[in-house]
Amino acid sequence: MKYLLIFMICLAACVPKSEKKEPTAERTNIPVLNQAQAERLVDLPMHGINTEYPNKLSQVLSGPDELKSPKELHPAFYGCFDWHSSVHGHWTLVKLLKEFPNIEGREEIEKELLEHISKENILIEVEYFKLPHEKSFERTYGWAWLLKLAEELHTWDNPLARELESNLQPLTDLIAQRFIEFLPKLNYAIRVGTHVNTAFGMCFAYDYAVTVSNEELKNAVADRAKFFFLNDKNGPLSWEPNGADFLSPCLQEVNIMRRILPKEEFAQWLTGFLPQLSNPEFKWEPGIVSDRTDGHLVHLDGLNFSRAWCLYGIAKLLPEYNHLYAIADEHINYSLPNVVGDSYEGSHWLGTFAIYSMDAMK
Repeated sequence: MKYLLIFMICLAACVPKSEKKEPTAERTNIPVLNQAQAERLVDLPMHGINTEYPNKLSQVLSGPDELKSPKELHPAFYGCFDWHSSVHGHWTLVKLLKEFPNIEGREEIEKELLEHISKENILIEVEYFKLPHEKSFERTYGWAWLLKLAEELHTWDNPLARELESNLQPLTDLIAQRFIEFLPKLNYAIRVGTHVNTAFGMCFAYDYAVTVSNEELKNAVADRAKFFFLNDKNGPLSWEPNGADFLSPCLQEVNIMRRILPKEEFAQWLTGFLPQLSNPEFKWEPGIVSDRTDGHLVHLDGLNFSRAWCLYGIAKLLPEYNHLYAIADEHINYSLPNVVGDSYEGSHWLGTFAIYSMDAMK
């Protein structure tokens, strides 16, 4: 009996790792970005990109001659309450056209994109960025979404995409160069859950750099991400969220490190930074929104979507974390029903976050 027991222990130890079962996630009500969902969401940016007011310009005035309407200042991206929301509203339209060629209203969507992202409009946008007091305009959140829009156009094999990409290129090049110049000057990462979060901007900049083979931008992001985050341990996940977060500081950090580190090195880094995520029993409640007419409180719906796309990214790369799928699903399902028909405080931007989160599950 003693020898039989020893034999069984040895046999178990010799089972190849590939045959060992990873924990499985129990998933119900999985959110899906299908054509029906796309046609439900596309009206949000179609309405928003032409809605000039209310508008938050975030403009620095150097004289009375610069006091102009949003559309005069930003003929391409004047709608959706603010510049960055307009940019990612255009990304949403491009994404949905690309993924669902037969989407209802396709001709009208194409017409709007061509009218907004014209050569003339983009050159005016470039001139605004070159104003002496606007060197930091939309740094780095709006910069990031502009590069995400450029990336989406670049990867779309379509004549419309080639025209729009060409029209957008002067602004794309300017933003890429701004990242390259800015990141080495930033000595300390900005670790907040709102627009200026350093890791978020770096994620989209890195995606663009990889897609178009911009090695200078890719290296600038990777070098600075390692400088900021490589030695981080025990991220304060329990401190999240703050009352107006739409990004998770900890997960955005994970998201950029997932991109730049080799898989095995990332897995080791993640164990040290957020060890609790590896527990199959890990639970995380979605951010609770108490008032969706409040422009800051509704940020928490965005937090739920952005948490989800980060969690999906981890689970897709590391199968031992596949219990995170169900948590991500729960976050999306909490906020998704409120995106359409909600007040403009949320509807002008949340559709983009919903679409990006569901696309990240693929």
